[in-house]
Amino acid sequence: MNICLLGNNLTNLVLANILLKKRINVDIISQTNPSILINTVRTIAISNENYKFLRENIKGISNLGWPTEKIKIHSDKNKSSELFEFKNKHQKNFYLFKYSTLYNLMKKNKSLKFIKLKNYNLDVIKKRNYDLIVNSEQNNSITKKYFQKKIEKNYRSLAHTAIIDHKKVENKIANQIFTKKGPIAFLPLSNNQTSIVFSNNSTKLIDKLNLLQIINQCNHQYMITKISEVESISIKFLVLRDYFYKNILSFGDLIHKVHPLAGQGFNMTIRDIKSLSNILDENIKSGINDGEIIAQIFQEKNKHLNFIYGLGIDTINTFFNLDSKLKNNLSEPIFKLLKGNKLLNKYATFLSN
Repeated sequence: MNICLLGNNLTNLVLANILLKKRINVDIISQTNPSILINTVRTIAISNENYKFLRENIKGISNLGWPTEKIKIHSDKNKSSELFEFKNKHQKNFYLFKYSTLYNLMKKNKSLKFIKLKNYNLDVIKKRNYDLIVNSEQNNSITKKYFQKKIEKNYRSLAHTAIIDHKKVENKIANQIFTKKGPIAFLPLSNNQTSIVFSNNSTKLIDKLNLLQIINQCNHQYMITKISEVESISIKFLVLRDYFYKNILSFGDLIHKVHPLAGQGFNMTIRDIKSLSNILDENIKSGINDGEIIAQIFQEKNKHLNFIYGLGIDTINTFFNLDSKLKNNLSEPIFKLLKGNKLLNKYATFLSN
């Protein structure tokens, strides 16, 4: 089977590594060089289940990623004491990776084949006779022509990301604080580094001095020695209405974008990769290599789940925005109920993973 992946990005690199392990012929085609910068401060939280999947399929990942044992949720009213904590005695909650580290690891596979085509279109790609075309490139002509129908919500907010250096501490607990200005997450990267993600309820850019002030208002653990430059991106909720056109399957951020408060954006993509991997296994066993059939099955299995999951994250954001306006009078009794009920507690922790 011959598969083409449009876009030199992390999504396609992970997918390519999985496909190559199945001995599927894979080309990664792009129009431009990847926009991943060596000095990016972006980080990725990968859930325990997804980490297991990557560890089973990608060589070298076991030596990377910082494990987090608990996730604590705080309100603006009481930043030092948690409303709730997600934990599991028998496993980690998630593993945090620097984006550039994960990207560079995925590129190490010597079987990867990269092709750069200038200003390609569907006719050019068709001539290469691929069974399935997976498109996760945002701005190519194929995306613009066939994949523009979507459900979209603009939060009119910016997510600001930075990394703080601090004196050495036991750093295995992630903290998320829902402030009046938006949620801020403290995500451990090592015993002396922590990633910060602040989703401001505003489109105003924040520099590192202003972000440091916001961090210090919520920080009760770290003696900060340095803060990196700040990277900012706009926040949207987006789901694509149609995942495929003929044998072209849209993928990754093209089919779903969610609020970063739950750290689930790339986890949704990994779950999609697992699903596509299983679909390919089933069809190859049956002697089916029809890309359109595979793309259609993928949409049927995943479209509704991705929509419900994304909508759930949007609802959480809406809830906490309302809760902050009501001085946390909603969240405190709800999380008290979750804490006191073992079944609800276990179920909430399962969902978080």
